[in-house]
Amino acid sequence: MDLDLSPEHELLRRTIRDFLVREVEPVVDAHERERRFPMEIVRRMGELGWLGIPFPEEEGGAGLDTLAYAIAVEEIGRVWGSLGLIVAAHTSLGCGPLHLAGSPEQKRRFLVPMAEGRVIGAYGLTEPGAGSDSGGTRTRAQFEDGPAAGSWVLDGSKRFITNAGQAGTYVVTARTGSREDGAPEISAFIVPADTPGFRVGRLEEKLGLHASATGELFFDACRVPAANLLGEQGSGFKTFLAILDGGRISIGALALGLAQAALDAAVPYVRERKQFGRPIGSFEGVAFLLADMATEIEAARALVYRAAWLKDRGRDFSLAAAQAKLFASEVSSRATNAAVQVHGGYGYVAEYKVERFLRDAKLTEIGEGTSQIQRLVIARRILDLRVV
Repeated sequence: MDLDLSPEHELLRRTIRDFLVREVEPVVDAHERERRFPMEIVRRMGELGWLGIPFPEEEGGAGLDTLAYAIAVEEIGRVWGSLGLIVAAHTSLGCGPLHLAGSPEQKRRFLVPMAEGRVIGAYGLTEPGAGSDSGGTRTRAQFEDGPAAGSWVLDGSKRFITNAGQAGTYVVTARTGSREDGAPEISAFIVPADTPGFRVGRLEEKLGLHASATGELFFDACRVPAANLLGEQGSGFKTFLAILDGGRISIGALALGLAQAALDAAVPYVRERKQFGRPIGSFEGVAFLLADMATEIEAARALVYRAAWLKDRGRDFSLAAAQAKLFASEVSSRATNAAVQVHGGYGYVAEYKVERFLRDAKLTEIGEGTSQIQRLVIARRILDLRVV
């Protein structure tokens, strides 16, 4: 078993790391303080080919694999959680459905500019009354015949949508009817940002990830062409389940980056900070905290990379993705909390970055399915029972 990364993966890691430290890290605090979306940085990353890493070149992507994508998100999150979330949501949730279910024309028109970084993408699934219960979608789409191919008219709303107001293309789910068993029929639609009847509502004031835009979407007789139906009618539920599986790898990678950032900050601090005439890292109570952090981070990295490796080989990765996302997100919360703890009072003030890492890490236990949902997914798979 070879656990070394390939030279290509190592080169990608170093290249992204160098760019982030040189061009991004100096502006993080100002963007976070001003709640300012880093559009100029996102555009630059698009030019470098980092907004479509796991997609084929003919679809506008870099032609790399899922492991490369996970490494990229990890390194971005290690410097800036908000930017890591922006990239993960754009790539996994915005581009992912089009790559998975898009027609050749849909890929040409929508996916290529997104994967090339010329247009930001977003995914509209969550609603005010439908979070973990995504089957509870209330947004509706009604087909209306027209002189040409007809159109779909969407009415409803979405909430907690990452990249809201910044995306040029949204992929959203809506009810298009009911199945024979009475369950809702869920379909997916491509909605350009300038579509009449579509608007972005308020942006959320969040605990962390302040430079990432999260907001509401509203559809009021929002009319899209029939050609903007993504996949077959009624296939939206299946599509978003597959997309969430892949998205969990990216959120696990983001959590991993934040945890590594916390350890990166804690190690030099406990070496230099002295109490009672000794570096605080020489005290067992502090040293053991860092030992646990380092060990859990390595375990989380192995889970995230394994899930990506399975996906790249076309094997069933849904269980591995849920395990990776669950463990990495909870490790991230523990590691960032421990980093604040070892910094003492300094860890609680904005002058030190660890308080930001702690606030940002919490989202990874919620987004792309809460920790409880991950445990449900895992339990159902290993028990082969309908756990509720």
